[in-house]
Amino acid sequence: MWNTLSVQAQPYGLKELEQQFLAYNYRLIAARYEIGRAEAEVVQERLWPNPGFGVSEFNLWANHTSENLPPLIGNYGGKQQISVELEQLVETAGKRKKRIAIKRFEQRMAVYEFEELVRELKKELRQTYYHVSSKKHSQQQLRTIVSLFEQLALQYQRQSQEQNVSLADYRRVQAELLRLRKELLTLDDEMAFSLHTLRLLTQLDDLSLDQLKDWNAFESRIVQVPADLISLALEQNVGLKQQATRVEKAEATLKLEQANRKPDLTLQLGYDRGGNIMQDFVGLGVSLDLPLFNRNKGHIQAARYAVRASHAERSSLQWTLESTIRQQRDQLLRYERMLADWTPEILEEQRIMIDNYRKHLQLKQITLLEFVDFVQAVREAQEASFEIWDTYNNTFEELQYLVGIDF
Repeated sequence: MWNTLSVQAQPYGLKELEQQFLAYNYRLIAARYEIGRAEAEVVQERLWPNPGFGVSEFNLWANHTSENLPPLIGNYGGKQQISVELEQLVETAGKRKKRIAIKRFEQRMAVYEFEELVRELKKELRQTYYHVSSKKHSQQQLRTIVSLFEQLALQYQRQSQEQNVSLADYRRVQAELLRLRKELLTLDDEMAFSLHTLRLLTQLDDLSLDQLKDWNAFESRIVQVPADLISLALEQNVGLKQQATRVEKAEATLKLEQANRKPDLTLQLGYDRGGNIMQDFVGLGVSLDLPLFNRNKGHIQAARYAVRASHAERSSLQWTLESTIRQQRDQLLRYERMLADWTPEILEEQRIMIDNYRKHLQLKQITLLEFVDFVQAVREAQEASFEIWDTYNNTFEELQYLVGIDF
């Protein structure tokens, strides 16, 4: 019982969530099985085709024209005829090795797909964690403002009953309180959905917002970005690796189709008893298709087009990747410059200013409308800063995802 409670109360930071994600996410477990399947197919492709074995011309009775032969077993088989044949397919032009090479490329693709899935889900995990952390700050600020207007609503209700303030002012405070509560409810629903996403990624069904560690949201990201982003991306980006493997696989497929022009051989070893001029005949044979009508021209041409298309796709992917990385890096720098002027001290200053404005309102130095407008302006500024910070972190994670490494 105590162990269960301690596990439920365990705090989770981003590091702990990632460890849980890598160990228990079902999509990753399924992807690992796909790698094992691809490895098994390589093993299977390395095997030679089984030889063929056939028995024929086995007579169940004999007529008056049959010859007398030496018995097979005891006195049995004096008039027994039988034919036995063993066949083995021998592939020419290295077709088997070429198919093995293709399967190895497919195995490599399975590994890259697993890496791509890990990085994609890890990016989603981090972005969701940062989003929840950012919204927790926003939620705290909003709850403070809601509490303030709840107190104002009670005060204005009493003052309205005593006819010290107008009923219109009391209704105005009520309306603003209702709007703020609706905004808080929307924010709570958004955080609940983000928490649900974290649960799905980590398989922690009982994960709660209280278990998530606070994250230092005011941490510079741009200093972590390497200077040689493009060269790193060309080496590490999983998408580029996948496309390079597709190019190699397409070229290997072309070589296989070219090799398929050459016919395979079928070696034969036969034994015949009583069906030839010899009583016990052992003969060798070979058979092959004559490439007169089908020289595999269509498949070869299709494979050539596939090679050209894969090269073009790789060039397009590389150009798009380089352009997107530059755009994301510039965007990250712009967001950091915007956030440089927004510090935790500003939030505290705004809270003090709201308290001062409330005192001015109580002293009737400002109107209720001016107070409400000021609080709305502060709230909008706070929300804008949190949204920029959220986008800032998302951009950083997108940049890491595109490059293919953690900075």
